[in-house]
Amino acid sequence: QRVQIARALVQQPKLLLLDEPTSHLDIKFQIEIMKLLRKISLSGVKVITILHDLNLACSFCNKLILLDDGQVLDYGKPQDIINSKNLEKIFGNKWDIYNNPLRVYPRIEIDV
Repeated sequence: QRVQIARALVQQPKLLLLDEPTSHLDIKFQIEIMKLLRKISLSGVKVITILHDLNLACSFCNKLILLDDGQVLDYGKPQDIINSKNLEKIFGNKWDIYNNPLRVYPRIEIDV
């Protein structure tokens, strides 16, 4: 994954569009990739990525787009749009959302 990102960066893009850059990676490398993408974003390159891991997205992304059947359900900061109502609409399950006072972003667990 890092090699693919490096290949894209050689072209000095203004926008980096990635589809599941952390797929098939263990958590150590998922975090490494997300830290790299954050660093790239802070350098001025716009980074748009598709992620299915909501906790990873909440931890590293400053804005999220929630899609429901290909339609935008909500857009904004994770702490503003990650809520039980939105997640139940998309996934049909009950969800527990925890707001850690030491962090800005929410943590998500399925209520089984």
